[in-house]
Amino acid sequence: MDGIQPTVVARNPVFRGFAPDPSLIRAGDWYYVATSSFEWFPTIPIHRSRDLVTWEYAGHVDGAAPGGTLAGVPDSGGIWAPSLSWDGERFWVVHSVVRSVGTPYFDQDTYVSTASEVSGPWTPPRRVASHGFDPALFHEDGRLWLLNLQNDHRPGGRRFAGIVLTELDRDTLAPLGGTRLLLQHDRLIEGPKLLRHDGWYHLLLAEGGTGFEHGVRTARSRTLTGPYDLDDCPMLTSRDNPGLPLQKAGHGELARAPDGQWFLGHLTARPLHTPDGPRCTLGRETAIQSVIWDAEGRPRLRQGGWHPAVEVAVPRAEAAGGGGEEEEEAEPGTAAPQSRPASPTAPLGWPWSTLREPPDPSWADVVSRPGWIRLRGRQGPESRWAQSLLAQRLTEHAATAQVVVEARPLTFTQAAGLILRYDAEAYLSLDLTWAESPGEPQRGQQWEGGGRTVLSLVERDETGARQAAVVEVDLREPLTLGVTVEGAEACFWYVRDGGRTQVGPALDCARLSDDHGGRLRFTGTLAGIHARDLVDAAFTADFRDFRLTCAESGG
Repeated sequence: MDGIQPTVVARNPVFRGFAPDPSLIRAGDWYYVATSSFEWFPTIPIHRSRDLVTWEYAGHVDGAAPGGTLAGVPDSGGIWAPSLSWDGERFWVVHSVVRSVGTPYFDQDTYVSTASEVSGPWTPPRRVASHGFDPALFHEDGRLWLLNLQNDHRPGGRRFAGIVLTELDRDTLAPLGGTRLLLQHDRLIEGPKLLRHDGWYHLLLAEGGTGFEHGVRTARSRTLTGPYDLDDCPMLTSRDNPGLPLQKAGHGELARAPDGQWFLGHLTARPLHTPDGPRCTLGRETAIQSVIWDAEGRPRLRQGGWHPAVEVAVPRAEAAGGGGEEEEEAEPGTAAPQSRPASPTAPLGWPWSTLREPPDPSWADVVSRPGWIRLRGRQGPESRWAQSLLAQRLTEHAATAQVVVEARPLTFTQAAGLILRYDAEAYLSLDLTWAESPGEPQRGQQWEGGGRTVLSLVERDETGARQAAVVEVDLREPLTLGVTVEGAEACFWYVRDGGRTQVGPALDCARLSDDHGGRLRFTGTLAGIHARDLVDAAFTADFRDFRLTCAESGG
C-alpha cells in the first residue's frame, strides 16, 4: 500500500489549543479522536473526520464524571487520557478520574462507558480495576482486556511501575483471572495502547513524561501476555531538538486508513520562546503522522527518524467529509449526529466550556433576556466548587476576545467581566466591580453609600493576585471589554467614545502555560466571561456578542 499517492495535506496540529492525550480510531468511514478534559466540561470531547484534515465536533461522553460533577477536584485533575475504541457494534471509552495531583496516590478511579454512536447516549460509567491512570481497552475475538499503568505509591516506590493487563467480562466488566505485568522500564512509561499486526502484539507507550521529554516508544510480543521486547529507539519524540516547531511529541495511537495506510495520532505543543524559556500557553494539542512498517515489522514515521512533521500527506476521502449540520444516514460506526430536544442551555454547547460542572440555567441563563447570557455570580475565580464561568479555548498565539457586558456591582464582593484563564493560580481578568472613592483606603465595605464602579485589572500567578490597574467607568450604556494577545503579552481594553482604551500595562501571559512555575499543569489557556457574588450569590451580569478570534503568528 506504500505506493499510494495521497492528495490532501494535513497541517499539524490538526486540533489546535487545549486538546491533549488524543485517542485516534477509525470506525466505518470516519476517524474519531477523543481528548482529555481534566476539570473542564464537556467531559471527553470527541471530534470526527473523513480525511484527517477537516474535523468537526461530534459530541462528548456525557456522564463521564460520576454524579455529573467534578466539584472539588484540583486544577489539572479530573478526567485524564480517555481511550476510545470500537468493537464493530459499540463504541467504548475508558478513562480515569484523578482526584489528587502531585501526590503518590492520585486517588483515581477508572470507568468504562459504551454507546452505539459517539454522540450518545453513553451508558452510566462503571468502575473497573483502577491500577493507575491512562487506561485503554483491547478487543480480540469477542474478549475484552484492560491495559493500565501500575502505580506504586509506597515510600521509595515508583509511580510508573510498569504496564499491566487484566481481562474483563464484556457484560459485567468484572475481572476474569488475575492481572499480569507486561512490561517494566527504567524510563517513565504510561498511556499503553495495544494492537495486533502481522502476527505481533504491539504496545504503544507514552514515554518520558508529558513535558519536553515526551515521546512514543513501542514494544512487541508474539503473545498477548508477553514477554514484550522494547524497541531500542523511539518511534516519535522531539526531546533531542528544541528547535522543532512541534514539541512534547508523545502519547500516540495508531489507526489504519481504508486504503491500508497507517496514521499516528499524538500529543504535541507549540511553545512560545521567552527569556524564561519555552512556554506552551495553548496547552498540549493533537497532531497526526504518517506511519509505515519497517523490514523488521515495527512502526516508523514515514518521513524517517522520529521527529514530528508539520505537514503530513493523507489520502483524500472518497466522500466529502465533515458534513456540517446536515442529517445523514449513518452506516455502522459513522455516528451521524442525532436529533434531540434542545436543552435550556443548548446555545452554550461546544466550543463553550465550564469548570467542574455543565452549564445550568440556575447560573447560566440564556432565556430571560434573548440574545444575552445572564450569569449569576457565585464563588471566586480560585474556587474548586461553583464558578460561574463560560470559556473557549485559545487556538493560536495571536488572539482577540471581546464581549459586551451590562452589570451594576454594588460591593467589592460582586464582579463580572472578561478573563484569560489557565487555572486558579494563573489568570488575567478585567472586571466590572465596586471600589472606594479616590483617596479612600481599602478597608472593606463602609456601607455609607459611597464608592464608584470601576474596571479592575488583576493578574494572578503562583505568588498571589495583584491589581494591575483601576479605571472608573460610566455605566449608562453596556460596556465592551476586550483583550488582545500577541505572543507572551496580553493587553486588556474597553471601548470608550467609539475607540479602544487600554487598561493598565501589557501583562505577561506566558505565565498562563503548562511550563510556568515548575508545577504539574496539563490544560491550556481559555478566554471567557465570568461573574461572582461572594455574599449572596444573587448578583447577575448580562453578556452578549462574545467573540474570540485566533490567528497564526510567528510567536
